Amino acid sequence: MKLATWNVNSLGVRLPQVLDWLAANPVDVLALQELKLTDDKFPADAFAAIGYHAQWFGQKTYNGVALLSRSPATNVVKNIPGFDDDMSRVITGTLALEGAAPGAASVRVIGAYFPNGQEPGSDKFDYKMEWLTALRRWVKDELAAHPNLVLMGDYNITFDEADVWDPVRLEGTIHCTEEERYHLRALVALGLSDSYRLFPQAPKSYSWWDYRDAGFRRNRGLRIDHILVSHALRPLVTACTIDKTPRANERPSDHAPVVVEITPGPAPESCA
Repeated sequence: MKLATWNVNSLGVRLPQVLDWLAANPVDVLALQELKLTDDKFPADAFAAIGYHAQWFGQKTYNGVALLSRSPATNVVKNIPGFDDDMSRVITGTLALEGAAPGAASVRVIGAYFPNGQEPGSDKFDYKMEWLTALRRWVKDELAAHPNLVLMGDYNITFDEADVWDPVRLEGTIHCTEEERYHLRALVALGLSDSYRLFPQAPKSYSWWDYRDAGFRRNRGLRIDHILVSHALRPLVTACTIDKTPRANERPSDHAPVVVEITPGPAPESCA
């Protein structure tokens, strides 16, 4: 089973790129962020035509998330229950885990678009801190109910200096503050693992590059798109990669897809 996350930065603009990517990479589940369109504009028919069921939670101009899957998602939840939020940021569903051993036949998938936060000290940063606290409390409950859980999306947070093209220059700036990283570590402490770092990875591996100043060509990026897997799934993770190919498209998203592979049965020994 392959699961992927991709902030497409406007599905209306980049639908052809998403369809092309799925044709070349027929993953079982794709979580999308920044749809930037309302629910009535979601191209469900286009995805159905290539064999994908869709659940979506749109919003005009900003935000919006979706789950595309080969099998229908069940028990779908939108946003964080109990947290009053007018932003469309989270979509969750339960999906079949084909070929899994008895007792591990499904996986709970949370696709999320974490707030950007703008800058430390701003109202948007305060909202990000509140949102992260609410997310952690809810994910704790979800893990208790669904041991096979994946939390993936655009986190808008780096783990540490290895995720930053210039950690000295960007220390303390948005995506790289201690406050944000505290919340990311707290999510991991619930019983989750960063699937990307379960395996050796090349240095300076990023998932986002600024459109300005030739950021992609100069590899001035950040790794802010993550796939966290529960402890129950961690032994089944056999690979995790960042696919930079779409970043070379004409009018690309500023993010690249991240893909994790979960294979039921014994998994190769990881580096972590």
